Amino acid sequence: MRKIAANYIITNVTPPLKNGVIVVDDNGVVQQVIDTQGNLKETEAVEFYNGVLVPGFVNAHCHLELSHMHHKVEEKTGITEFVRQINENRIDDEEAIMLAAQKQDRLMFQNGIVAVGDIANTSSTISTKLKSKIHYHTFVEVFGFSPKKAVFALKNGLKVVGEYERNGLKASLVPHSPYSVSEQLFKLIKDYSNQNRSILSIHNQESKAENEMYEQGKGIMLEHILRNIKADVAHWKGTGKSSLQSVLSHFPTDVHLLLVHNVFTNLQDIAFLKQQRDMSKTYFVLCPQSNLYIENQLPPIDIFKQENLTICIGTDSLASNHFLSMIYEMQAIQQQFPDITLPTMIQWATLNGAKALSIDNQYGSFEVGKKPGINLLTDVDLNTLKLTPTSSVKPIF
Repeated sequence: MRKIAANYIITNVTPPLKNGVIVVDDNGVVQQVIDTQGNLKETEAVEFYNGVLVPGFVNAHCHLELSHMHHKVEEKTGITEFVRQINENRIDDEEAIMLAAQKQDRLMFQNGIVAVGDIANTSSTISTKLKSKIHYHTFVEVFGFSPKKAVFALKNGLKVVGEYERNGLKASLVPHSPYSVSEQLFKLIKDYSNQNRSILSIHNQESKAENEMYEQGKGIMLEHILRNIKADVAHWKGTGKSSLQSVLSHFPTDVHLLLVHNVFTNLQDIAFLKQQRDMSKTYFVLCPQSNLYIENQLPPIDIFKQENLTICIGTDSLASNHFLSMIYEMQAIQQQFPDITLPTMIQWATLNGAKALSIDNQYGSFEVGKKPGINLLTDVDLNTLKLTPTSSVKPIF
């Protein structure tokens, strides 16, 4: 049994507790959360830390299998050039992919990440995940712009999902993005999700070019698909609507949906979403460092907050980031949106991600019976409860 205290504890279910105490058993299961009203009595039985205690981080969007691409893709080139370089730098060296994934899995855990929503195109990270201290939900991502290849893409994706499931790992089949999946493939994925009640994820409005492709039926994204992907675009017609509004009907309204990136999502899109979906099952995943790396632009986070959207945070991959670090992501948000407080961001980085992945029965908050992990944040401005450029994280349990 351990009693752990700090200047503040952010529980996600109460206001921040000044000089609060968390009591956990030897396995890290929360036994008690004590509000001392700010008056902690000195006792040998309590471990006191200078800083803020928060639950373990939930990284809602990552690509572990792309860890070998660190420093191989140029920054700030835009989405089409980014995708071209990704395809150009993919390798078939399973050992190199596995070693890079293992290294980043260890580093994520050392940086306080306890659960990950991870995108995969192959089974290459299964061995890493089986040995990991991190809980993974793997989103097996399928591509297929050509309607003729929809059934083939679905079968390949389901084969990979089956490999994860046979190894006892959570997995679901998901579309990559609006610009890389045909209407026929979208329908097949929807049927699968309806049958399995599976969690869905999609890269959403990551670039202006994605919206342009749908709204105008032309643009650099369509040119990229024709020239670099070598796909037939003769069937393609614009819809006159944003990409999100154009494809939203392809998702069951009552399953969890993670919309990732949302850099060019606007108020009209949000209003449309609210009309069409159960918003308690709709999650907006922010990957700010990746957005700066690729498009050099952040989503309208202030609008998302005003609209009471359920926001999560992810790291994306090392192809579009320098670190797989949640505090690095939160610092980017804090720098651009200084009014957002630490308790708000911690909820985004922990409980909301846990809810999105349907693991909030164990992760995301300090509540009796849960085993969420305990992180210590240091170099926090304790007067305003905001991060600083030198804030860091250390797992305590």
